[in-house]
Amino acid sequence: MRHNAKEEPIEGEVVNERVHDEPREPAPKADTTVALVVYALYLANFFTGFTVIVGVIVSYVYHGNGPHWLDEHYRYQIRTFWIGLLYLSVASLLTLVLIGFPLLLAVAVWFIVRCVKGFKGIQEKRPPSDVNGWLL
Repeated sequence: MRHNAKEEPIEGEVVNERVHDEPREPAPKADTTVALVVYALYLANFFTGFTVIVGVIVSYVYHGNGPHWLDEHYRYQIRTFWIGLLYLSVASLLTLVLIGFPLLLAVAVWFIVRCVKGFKGIQEKRPPSDVNGWLL
């Protein structure tokens, strides 16, 4: 173990693996089309009733195949689906005591806001602000 940075390297010791003289290849441009389509499918669900299922399946398929910031969008979409399903189930049950009706509206607004935040994040090529969050 070396204690002083000025000491000579020991034979066979790797001191610095970076080589600054080599040109770096530009990172491949991320294809954001699929993630944008998933957000559009989520929003289209308000008119069709089934496109959200197609969207979450696509998110599961494409998750892990892109740059980190884009993978975070797929994770955000998956979490939006499952959390939204939970909120929708609870709000639907609570319609029996009438408090569920405003909660259903709140769930719809929550869902739309998360999709719009996702669209904006993709346009700015950055991950969503709070992927692990349960709210907005």
